[in-house]
Amino acid sequence: MAHPLDIVFAALADPTRRQILSMLLEDDMAVTDVADPFDMSLAAISKHLGILAGAGLISQEKRGRVKWCKLEPDALRDASIWMQGFGQFEAVNLDAFERFLAQELPPRDHE
Repeated sequence: MAHPLDIVFAALADPTRRQILSMLLEDDMAVTDVADPFDMSLAAISKHLGILAGAGLISQEKRGRVKWCKLEPDALRDASIWMQGFGQFEAVNLDAFERFLAQELPPRDHE
């Protein structure tokens, strides 16, 4: 079974999912509102939301007929603590971490 930190970083690896998390920083959102800015199907957004929920980064709750998404900021705590161990990253500065990885890791073909 994958380590919880591996699951969080795998979820954060996708730019769409990072953008969704940024949107949820503002407030809880209905799934349809999360999907609005993206040029992809509702099913594709739902898959991204499922990955985020599986990593514990968001929670989903049905209110009436609408499914709502809520950021779970504590889920990033362990990842943030791990990154702070490198000393060159601010807590949850994912853009800087992504740039670091791009410089350090050789490019690979996308699946």
